[in-house]
Amino acid sequence: MYRSHPVSDLFTSPPGTPVTIAGWVQTVRDHGGLLFIELRDRSGRIQCVVDAKDNRLLEEAAKTLRDEWVISLHGTVGMRPEGTVNVSVAGGDREVRVTQLTILNSAKTPPFPVGTSEEVSESLRLTYRYLDMRSPRLLEALRFRSELTALIRNHMTSHQFWEIETPLLTRSTPEGARDFLVPSRLEKGSFYALPQSPQLFKQLLMVGGLERYFQIARCFRDEDLRADRQPEFTQVDIEASFLTRDKFLGIIEELFCDIFKKFRGETLSRPFMRLTYDEAMNRYGSDKPDLRYDLPIVDLTDLARNTQFSVFTNAVAAEEGTVRGIRYPGGAALSRKEIEDLTAWAMGQGAKGLAWIKSEAEGLASPILKFIPEEVQKGVRERMEAQPGDLLLFIADTKKTALRILGALRQHVAERAGLIDRSKTSLFWVVDFPLLEWNPDEKRYEAIHHPFTAPHPDDLGILSEAPEKTRSLAYDLVLNGTEVGGGSIRNHELELQRRIFDLIGLSEEEATRRFGFLLEALSFGAPPHGGMAIGLDRLAMILLGRDSIREVMAFPKTQKGSCLLTEAPAPVDGVQLRELGIRLS
Repeated sequence: MYRSHPVSDLFTSPPGTPVTIAGWVQTVRDHGGLLFIELRDRSGRIQCVVDAKDNRLLEEAAKTLRDEWVISLHGTVGMRPEGTVNVSVAGGDREVRVTQLTILNSAKTPPFPVGTSEEVSESLRLTYRYLDMRSPRLLEALRFRSELTALIRNHMTSHQFWEIETPLLTRSTPEGARDFLVPSRLEKGSFYALPQSPQLFKQLLMVGGLERYFQIARCFRDEDLRADRQPEFTQVDIEASFLTRDKFLGIIEELFCDIFKKFRGETLSRPFMRLTYDEAMNRYGSDKPDLRYDLPIVDLTDLARNTQFSVFTNAVAAEEGTVRGIRYPGGAALSRKEIEDLTAWAMGQGAKGLAWIKSEAEGLASPILKFIPEEVQKGVRERMEAQPGDLLLFIADTKKTALRILGALRQHVAERAGLIDRSKTSLFWVVDFPLLEWNPDEKRYEAIHHPFTAPHPDDLGILSEAPEKTRSLAYDLVLNGTEVGGGSIRNHELELQRRIFDLIGLSEEEATRRFGFLLEALSFGAPPHGGMAIGLDRLAMILLGRDSIREVMAFPKTQKGSCLLTEAPAPVDGVQLRELGIRLS
């Protein structure tokens, strides 16, 4: 027998308990007559003592041990002597008095210290990911992810959702990110695509009468990577029939209440707050704002008209021009150099400049005040609720540009000023997204979410005449400034789906070529349905307080999409290419 107990069981075992444990050698210390072996398994670590006077052969075997060797030990649990207890670790008051040692495997010297908090480059850790996994930090992340997935499965099953697998080899239906393509050997010149999401298949499941579906789905997108992106990722994919938007969102809220109760010990209030897309953009400059702090964007366009400051007046005179601002609490203490650095940062986000006014106990101070009448100054101070010590920051541009820049500036200011209360949870819905937006380069409308999203029923009357003003039944779930899930009610009526395709410039022939199987299915009595996808990697990252989803994945890729462990992607044999009918240029 290799093991009778995981190490963590020994932390509460009474003295004298006989045990057999197995794992990796963390360290070996020879104190002359006593050898101390720190043994580690995935559950924890414990000190094991070999007494030379009891067994010389055992001592000799223990002296051969090196870090990361795999061993099995038999002995009895004992309490550490007074003065040797390690109160900083679990089980630090116990030890195992070893009577038998079996070496299960030796190990080369690792390229970095394993299982310690010592800083190691990420590239080295990814190259030896199987060693990195032995660290408590990564083990904890993978254990947490497993428990989170189990909770989600149990919740969805308890709400009568069936877990159904959908194909990983499907056809390419490009709309958004690039597909990963897989060549067919049997049909040379044809390709499968790896799914960016199970979107079309889950809608077909609804047409098939399954009514409630979910899946822990692997998805693939060939796109540029960021801290929260990977070419392959996992999402909790959900779809349901015969539920209104409110009913469906209620089920998801219950799921998140369960998650936060179990993993955070936090009771969330329901229903979750809802912001419309317009409210989120106008007030916070983002469709996923962090509401753990309140720095609203203030519209000052009407006041700016009554100034002689040309930066303001020229902006508001232009089409869709506006002047808007935010308050930087305590920012009046910034030096001129620090304000210049802040301006440079804003210009890096696309701003033409950054106007500013300091609010001080004696009044306002800024080089631009000579162009702003006193009554306008008063209006600005009151509308922005300026307090002594604040720095007022202004962007003059088109509405879309000003809101985008101020949204980023709002987050930047909050981080610099320490305004984000990390103990708070900000979890809410953003609803009523626009259905379509105009792409000036391609001179056509594009779907904001995807072309299967249903228009808001109140806006059906303006769909043809004013597509850009038509709201959708799309919704995003935002947690602490990050979108952790998104979805929509779908088009279940064939003619409405055809209208949407037409509005985004898909001819009937092209729509049939790319989505004919879906259109055909909708003609056979599709029920009203909707759903969403929750980013499992991203959710685990936020709940654990990690900086990247790579920290909660077993085998992540680098930011260039490569696997340092297996050296993928890699060239393939010429024979394989010939079998596929592929010639590289």
